Amino acid sequence: MKVGLQIPDFTWPGGPGSLGPELATVARTADEAGFEFISLMDHFFQIEMVGPPEHEMLEAYTTLGYLAACTSRAKLVTLVTGVVYRHPGILAKIISTLDVLSGGRAWLGVGAAWNEPESRGLGIPFPPVAERFERLEETLQICLQMWRGDERPYQGRHYQLDRPLNYPKPLTQPHPPILIGGSGERKTLRFVAEYGQACNLFPGPDLARKLDVLRAHCQDVGRDYDEILKTCYFIFDVGEKGEKANEVIDQLGRLAGMGFQAAIGAVANVWEVAPLEVIGSQVIPAVEGL
Repeated sequence: MKVGLQIPDFTWPGGPGSLGPELATVARTADEAGFEFISLMDHFFQIEMVGPPEHEMLEAYTTLGYLAACTSRAKLVTLVTGVVYRHPGILAKIISTLDVLSGGRAWLGVGAAWNEPESRGLGIPFPPVAERFERLEETLQICLQMWRGDERPYQGRHYQLDRPLNYPKPLTQPHPPILIGGSGERKTLRFVAEYGQACNLFPGPDLARKLDVLRAHCQDVGRDYDEILKTCYFIFDVGEKGEKANEVIDQLGRLAGMGFQAAIGAVANVWEVAPLEVIGSQVIPAVEGL
């Protein structure tokens, strides 16, 4: 079982003026503690599940580029990029750039997008859900084509690229891994089976069934189910002094028993750094063999 850190909130006690050095410290601590992933939400406004929209929210890929310079081993990924936020040709280039500058640690986390008020607020077109899934599939196809160096024109229903040129190519071969977020059984999990190297699901009573649906899609498309990394969102609360570490270990054990290989999520009071150290010293060694 791998452990990944997601940082969903930047309204920290020190305020925006200290975010840069504090975020660097958090990232370095997580990297040295053995976190497999460092991830960010790809939002421009804070989401209502975390706080009011006026709370601080850093742009994801600028921040991941900064964190690439602050770390040396953790994979860098969004949970997840809304497909409507960036043109797919630009998104492919962004991931390629991050992969090169991080020494081959970039992943593409992507999904069909859901936050309509955010998109409308910034003037980002937000088509109906069926079209967003069509755009998601075309985006996956375009990224894969650009990463393998295929410059032939791409003619899709929503995107047309005359020359999808992409240099430098990503360092990661055959391409940066693709993590597709969401639990939709008919489209999202089918896209995981067809295009993804990982899925990300949210906790709930139907988690086991979602994995069964993914397995069925893999059978339908001739994909090895075991090739796909199954990740689950998770809140890491080990307590102020690590008193809840065993609870977290037990929870991760149950996820591992269901077939999940990674848990990625927020750490309570992450700016204090000490919870990251507890996870590194107590939780990660206890679950790495699961």
